[in-house]
Order: sequence, then C-alpha cells, then structure tokens
Amino acid sequence: MKDTMAASTNTSGSQALGLASLGLAAAAGAIRRGETTSETYTTALLRQARAHADLNAFIAIDEDALLDGARSADKARAAGAEAPLLGVPVGVKDSYLTAGLATSIGLERLARYVPTEDADAVGAIKDAGALVFGKNNLVEMSYGLTGHNERFGQVKNPRAPDRVTGGSSSGSAASVAAAMVPASLGGDTVGSIRVPASFCGVVGFKPTTGRWPRSGVAPISHTLDTTGVFARNVEDCALLDQIVTREHAAESDDGEANLVGARLAFAPRQFLELVDPEVEDRFREVVRQLKDAGAEVFEVDLGKDFNSLIQVATWGIFAHETQGAISEFLALHKIPTTFDEIYEGLKPQLRQAWEHIVLPGGAGATSVQQYKAALDVSRPEILRRLNQAFVNQGAIAILQPTTPCTAPLIGEQEGLRIADQEVSTLALANHTLSASSVGLPGISLPAGLSRAGLPIGVELDAPLASDRALLNLSRRIERILGTLPPTL
Repeated sequence: MKDTMAASTNTSGSQALGLASLGLAAAAGAIRRGETTSETYTTALLRQARAHADLNAFIAIDEDALLDGARSADKARAAGAEAPLLGVPVGVKDSYLTAGLATSIGLERLARYVPTEDADAVGAIKDAGALVFGKNNLVEMSYGLTGHNERFGQVKNPRAPDRVTGGSSSGSAASVAAAMVPASLGGDTVGSIRVPASFCGVVGFKPTTGRWPRSGVAPISHTLDTTGVFARNVEDCALLDQIVTREHAAESDDGEANLVGARLAFAPRQFLELVDPEVEDRFREVVRQLKDAGAEVFEVDLGKDFNSLIQVATWGIFAHETQGAISEFLALHKIPTTFDEIYEGLKPQLRQAWEHIVLPGGAGATSVQQYKAALDVSRPEILRRLNQAFVNQGAIAILQPTTPCTAPLIGEQEGLRIADQEVSTLALANHTLSASSVGLPGISLPAGLSRAGLPIGVELDAPLASDRALLNLSRRIERILGTLPPTL
C-alpha cells in the first residue's frame, strides 16, 4: 500500500480508531448526516489496515483509487446524492470478480489478473454507493477451512495472532474483526463464512442458497455455493442482504430483547457429541439465557445416522461438482487459465486432495451414481428430518455451536484435536454442513469468549427462504448475547 495517509487527512490517531470502529449502518449514517466524510472514514480504515498488515487479511488494496472514490462520494453527497451506502468501503473476498482490481482466487498464476467486470453482488453494493476497499485473502480456490494460503500467507486471527481464522473466507472475517472494514463479502459452500465468523468473533450470514447472486464469483459447487457477508452486528448483515437482493421492504423490528413465543430446537445427539467441553458449556449457557428471555427451547433427535448422512452427501456433491464448476466459470468469464493449470499450480497438500476426490478416477472420487443418490435421495431425506423440527414441531430455528472448538493454533492445524480426539480439519465444518447440505439460511453469532479469550460462536439455521425472519430473530438474540468489539 502506498503512503497516501498524511496528505489525505489530518484526523488524529484516536479519532481514526473511533471512526474505524463504526459499523456499516453507523458509518453510512455518519457520512449521510455530514458528521464525517467518506475520505476521512476511508483514511481511518486504511490506517487500521496498515496497522494490522501482519494479519495478511488483504491481497490487494488500491489506495489511490479508493481515496479518489471516497472524494467522489463526498462531492456527490454535497450535490444532494442519496444512496444507502454512499462512500462506505466494504471488503470483498478475492474470489469475486472486481472490474479494475486484481482478482487472484488465491492463486499465484492469477495474482496479476484484472477483470473487466464485477460480480453481480459487487455491482449491487456499488449501485448502493459502496466502495470496494480491497480484496480479502482466502484459501486457494476457497478449498480449505483454516485460512492458509501458500502464495499470500496464512491469515492470522485478530483475537489471537497465533491462531487460525478459519476458512475459506479467512481475510474477510479477519478484516471485519480488526476494524479494517465494517463488512466484507464472503462465500460459503460448507461453512466458509460461518466457521471464520465463529473463530474471529464476528457475525457471519449465509443466505438461503440462490437468494444472493453468485454470477462472477469463483465456484466450487453449483448445488452448495452461496455468497454472503461478515459484519460486527446483525443489523449490518440485514442491510447488506437488503441491498444485494435489492429487496426494499424489510420486516419491522420491535427492538425487543425478549424471545417470548420463539420456539428454538437443538439436537445434542447430533451437534454436541464431538465438541470441546468449554464450547459445550458455553452453548448450554446460551440455551439457558435464551430460555430466561422467554424462548421455548426443546431438544430434537435427527437420527443416529444424520451426521454420516450429511457428511457423505455434502462432501460428495462438493467434490464431484468442483472440476465442472471451475471449468465453466473460467470459460464464461474468459479468465486466462485452465482447470489443469490451476491443478498443477496448487500447493502439494491441496493438489493431493484434488487428485484423491476431485479428479475423475481418484481413489476417493464420487461416482455419478453416488452423486445422483446424494442429490435425489440423501438431500430430500436430510430436509425431511430437519422439517420435523421446523414444520412438525414449530421451531423457527435450530441452534448449535457453530464450530466444535475455538480457533486452533496455526502450528497445530494439521494435527487438530477436538474433545481429545485427533480429527482432520474437515471436522471444523461438522455443524455448518447441515444447513449447507440443503441450502438453509444460517448465521453465526458471537456467544462470548473462552477462558483463553477466544471467541465462541452459536449458529442458527432456519427454514428455506426465511432469511428475513432469521435476521430479525438474530437481532433479538444479539441483544441478549451482545457483540464483541473489534480489535483496535
């Protein structure tokens, strides 16, 4: 990043930190009311990004273009322009195409690739007046859950820099937690928004699959992929949801913190069997808090084979669709590489994984028959069981710990232990897979800290297409559980 700070503003360090801590809606309101300018706010965020550069949260930031955009937004506002995010910078995962700004998808060979078009979701936030602050670091091709990138570096957790952020939307979560941006666009196929949100102590919202546009975002699986958002509070997620979906009539929120009449389910047999004790203890305390606030929280059993059912079906779909989805994306957007070139350039451990599960003929590859069975048999059965809670028992959401542990140490991510069992990093998505498998909307909320000061997340999954209701419920729960301040 170039040194343009001194020339752009005289804002003091303490004032800059105060500005950087503003959320999305708060920053938009402050700019709209003339309490600050886009240039001043943007400069405060740039200072914060520079102060936390060692976290590796961003791959690319064009400071000159960003500040020019902020000045243009200030001129537009002075001339009477109105837009919900006028002059507010937002981070964007580097799997989204961004016109005029490099898009690497986390790959060395695309490090200098500059698209001429925006992903649809990027276009939507730009139409609302937002500025693209920069491109967030990610796991190569969004294929991983810890935040490690061979070319651009391991993304470090702002709450504890010796810990992972989770992945694949690692830089997006870190940049929001560290107040570099008030919100960032991410992507979620099996948990790539919710896992990092849990580890970094921010809110991560995965919409109903297909609710948000996916065009222009590097894919893994057309069945499972969804775009989504990180923010530091639910209100900001709801604002981005309204803007990206271009739905203008949001449901009203009464501002209450009570949950009287809210029926919530949780499935201890499915979601508490392989969980670190401290995470389980905090989750059960959350259940108690929600009951004290008036919620009806009841236990359900989704079946002894539920976890194996979602594991086999979801990972099978995930891997089977990867090669075709990537090849189609590269051709459609005329991106100057091929699937084979990407495969050959992957870091060794990821290349081995693709050889095993992605390439046809791999020892762990999903056959066409298995793939069709996952789509036509397993997914309907998973949804049927979830609907026993939603439809038959009237639950408006199912609760679980977002992740079965707090953020692992960076040096121990290849030897992960949960509840004293050695597991692969895929276990970090054990709880997020459920919503992903059938496309439910899901959200991870901060639920407090461990004794070591590490964030613990709680996830709420809701019925298909009930995104607005989920966001309103989450607002009320957030008032009970609170939020975590950014790391300044």
